[in-house]
Amino acid sequence: MMDCTCGRRAQKAAVDKVLSAFRTICGKDNVSLGEAIREQHGKDESVHRCRPPDVVVFPRCVEEVSALAKVCHDHNLPIIPFGTGTGLEGGVGAVKGGVCFSLRNMDQILDLHPEDFDVTVEPGVTRKALNAYLRDTGLWFPVDPGADASLCGMAATSASGTNAVRYGTMRENVMNLEVVLSNGTVIHTAGKGRRPRKTSAGYNLTNLFVGSEGTLGIITKTTLRLYGVPEAMVSAVCSFPSVQAAVDSTVQILQTGVPIARIEFLDDVMIDACNKFSSLSYPVTPTLFLEFHGSERSLEEQVSTAEEITQSNEGSDFQWARDAETRNRLWKARHDAWYAAQALRPGCKAYSTDVCVPLSQLPQIIVETKKDLLESRLTGPIAGHVGDGNFHCLMVVDPNDPDELHQVHLFTERLARRALAMDGTCTGEHGVGLGKRALLCEEVGPLAIQVMQGLKDSLDPRNLMNPGKILQRGEL
Repeated sequence: MMDCTCGRRAQKAAVDKVLSAFRTICGKDNVSLGEAIREQHGKDESVHRCRPPDVVVFPRCVEEVSALAKVCHDHNLPIIPFGTGTGLEGGVGAVKGGVCFSLRNMDQILDLHPEDFDVTVEPGVTRKALNAYLRDTGLWFPVDPGADASLCGMAATSASGTNAVRYGTMRENVMNLEVVLSNGTVIHTAGKGRRPRKTSAGYNLTNLFVGSEGTLGIITKTTLRLYGVPEAMVSAVCSFPSVQAAVDSTVQILQTGVPIARIEFLDDVMIDACNKFSSLSYPVTPTLFLEFHGSERSLEEQVSTAEEITQSNEGSDFQWARDAETRNRLWKARHDAWYAAQALRPGCKAYSTDVCVPLSQLPQIIVETKKDLLESRLTGPIAGHVGDGNFHCLMVVDPNDPDELHQVHLFTERLARRALAMDGTCTGEHGVGLGKRALLCEEVGPLAIQVMQGLKDSLDPRNLMNPGKILQRGEL
């Protein structure tokens, strides 16, 4: 404990020493020691407690990011990148103090190539801001995690969401990255300015940094794939007598080659919560929210096939959302599931689990998980990206009840290990962060962890980049 205290004192002294250099690089108004600002940057949307940095800097360009990183490197100061703070696994907490790089001032949309279906953005650009910018081009960026997250932050966590079944995750949609390493070196993972639709040139450095959660470098630009806005979209809601019937319908829809754009599962508890929160009136049974994209003619065929399949599995008639306003209301209700779950117990906080299993295992894991919730007397409505085998229990917990928090922790560990036993993963889209480091070891095994640690040591030998996340080195 004495060594730890002395180390923190030495680090605070180092921070005091570099403040003038920080102010010279990015201006005194872009360096903050204020307690409220530091606390704002020490926490995301997870249940992990606030771990504020010692100082927050607000660089305006990659040159400033590089210069600030060099100063931190020279003084052994940890670096924590920060986008919008919408992460769900404690990824922005400054567990060893240090310097938070808040990237919101770097908010330029660069190099739009409509004819090539790609665009390059800085880390302050959010998903909604990009799509608003693209509105008159006939293009859009479909990866939609629900939150209006930073696109570079989405790359850093390999985010996905409701559209992934059709358009893929961030991993499939990032073409190139500009990254600042811990010593200030600036690299371009696919070569500066390069944006081919495919490549087999060398190691895939782009995907090394996608999902690295700020532990290998600071993403300062990302080049993204864009898509044509579909001629027509239509959404539908279908109720089922059982989880098995809903999942069987999903598998059969995918097997017939229907290019479904979204297919979301809500259990009876979740649909009841959404009904109450969003003033809906759907039957309180396992439910699918579906969306189809394409031409008017192709939609007829898609919808006909899907409806035939759902009815063969005892699904209800489709309830349609054809116009944009009704569709938006439906998907807003789905994205508001987090708040709907919290409203079940006012004053409590929601925590989202995030396992993903092969599609064939989905009915079993959901049934076993619902049984576990009942036996544990925990509140955890289920919503999921059923077309990917990815689902979330939105655990509603009293943050002031240590026993309940402990019970939720034990439940989430059981759920993750249940997914691993079914050849799945402990995190489909939220990342590892602080809470799933031990589970990552169980998932990939010690030899793969050694390789990951070797990569980390090569790119960040002083362990300055977001230390304490993803990999465990015994420093906590």
